[in-house]
Amino acid sequence: MNRSALFAAATAVATTTALGLSSVTTATGAPMADPVPSPAAAVARAKTAIGDHLAVLRATGADAFAVKDVIVDPDGSSHVRMDRTIGGLPVLGGDVVVHQAKDGTFKGASLTLSRSADVSRTPKVSVATATPKALAKGLKAEGKPALVIEARKGAPRLAYLVTTVGTQPDGTPSNITTTIDALTGAKLVSEQHIETATGDGQSLYSGTVPLQTTAATGGFTLTDPVHGNGFTADANNKTDSILCQLFGLGCPTPTRFTDADNHWGTGTNANRATAAVDAHYGAATTFDYYKNVHGRNGIFNDGKGVPSRVHYGTNYVNAFWDGKQMTYGDGDNVVAGPLVSIDVAGHEMSHGVTEHTANLTYSGESGGLNEATSDILGTMVEFYSNNAADPGDYYIGERIMKDRPALRFMDKPSKDGNSPDCWSSGVGNLDVHYSSGIANHFAYLLAEGSGAKTIGGFPHNSPTCNGSTVTGIGHDKLGKIWYRALTTYMTSGTTYAQARTATLNAATDLYGANSTERAAVAAAWSAVSVN
Repeated sequence: MNRSALFAAATAVATTTALGLSSVTTATGAPMADPVPSPAAAVARAKTAIGDHLAVLRATGADAFAVKDVIVDPDGSSHVRMDRTIGGLPVLGGDVVVHQAKDGTFKGASLTLSRSADVSRTPKVSVATATPKALAKGLKAEGKPALVIEARKGAPRLAYLVTTVGTQPDGTPSNITTTIDALTGAKLVSEQHIETATGDGQSLYSGTVPLQTTAATGGFTLTDPVHGNGFTADANNKTDSILCQLFGLGCPTPTRFTDADNHWGTGTNANRATAAVDAHYGAATTFDYYKNVHGRNGIFNDGKGVPSRVHYGTNYVNAFWDGKQMTYGDGDNVVAGPLVSIDVAGHEMSHGVTEHTANLTYSGESGGLNEATSDILGTMVEFYSNNAADPGDYYIGERIMKDRPALRFMDKPSKDGNSPDCWSSGVGNLDVHYSSGIANHFAYLLAEGSGAKTIGGFPHNSPTCNGSTVTGIGHDKLGKIWYRALTTYMTSGTTYAQARTATLNAATDLYGANSTERAAVAAAWSAVSVN
């Protein structure tokens, strides 16, 4: 159609509509179908329909309606949702949906109100008397109670709406609204407004995973009420200044992730929520590992979750724990991709566990043990996740690395080119990420034993420093022995020799002085030259 014809047709339609005709014609005289009403037109028609259908809506002249939402179907049918007030008071349970045909014909209404809610609006009970009736143990009132008409249960009646806040028994926040009969003082309806939900997300490294989220206005947030209300936010590629690091001043505020349908990410970096899926999943899995395997209720053992930040900096090739939160870089896609894999999450948050238990000094041999603790327990988190997309193995960071198979190798640490397989007197002078190799090697031998095997789809082959053959006892027992040693026997300056004693004590506690497990601990340390 050329420009002239288009303009002429539009003029004809506009003219006939302005004249109020029920049908329109094109410039050639051909009939056109009635246009689908706009949302504004549907709302205007619904408001007009109310006055003609008061009985259907259980309304009187005192009722007023405020539009909350409108849906216009492809066939032109409309559905206008409205909240109701009477004499300026909200009617709880008085909401309606007015249904209309394409041409504005009233088709009916959806509502739960079975009778008029136009009741006496003069209270007989004071606010001071009503408020305490809404207070459960540990809750406090928030704001001033408001008069409403309660019509959600039984006969409509005047009531006070009291909001109380606090904490639920499992640590989840509480936000309850309770109505108290303003004539009798009776407790009517209580409603908890903190809702937990299980969503799902398409991650970068772990496939599609379940996510615990919290319902919020407009959808959901990545706030996990099941795991101490830890949340995941977008650092917006900003970094912490020196003032922020030293004094907590001027720190950038990350943006909370939100989603309308509770299905997060796309499995690609193109969607910023995808890295958040991995981080949120990693935090929850780490929380579950420590709680379900070791009885530790969160990183700090206080039931609280920790915040996670993703998209930190630009091309930032690292992830870190700063004593209170997790932070992940996006990588540079040359050395590494986004550093949000499950073993990295478990590694970094395990630094928090070490900090709040043995607090191993981050230098010398104790520093190597600190790093090894995070590699060992982070690997246990990966095994615990039992995720087919990223099965357990003893490679550290194998999913994130671009320029090499993994960041570190627990079966043979020297494969990274820097870490020693065996203890010697100078290991305390190495960078802690390299001196960790001895404990990592010990841990692998204790769990899996010496010799070649495939684990998690990767080849592993662990020689011993003394030429011995070591039989493993499994990664579950390794994790329990190491955690027991960390939390019960290691101190801030523990050396490798003292770590041997600590793990022997832990194995004795857990399995007995004459157990196979204790003997395996001794053999594994000897196999890495810690005698």
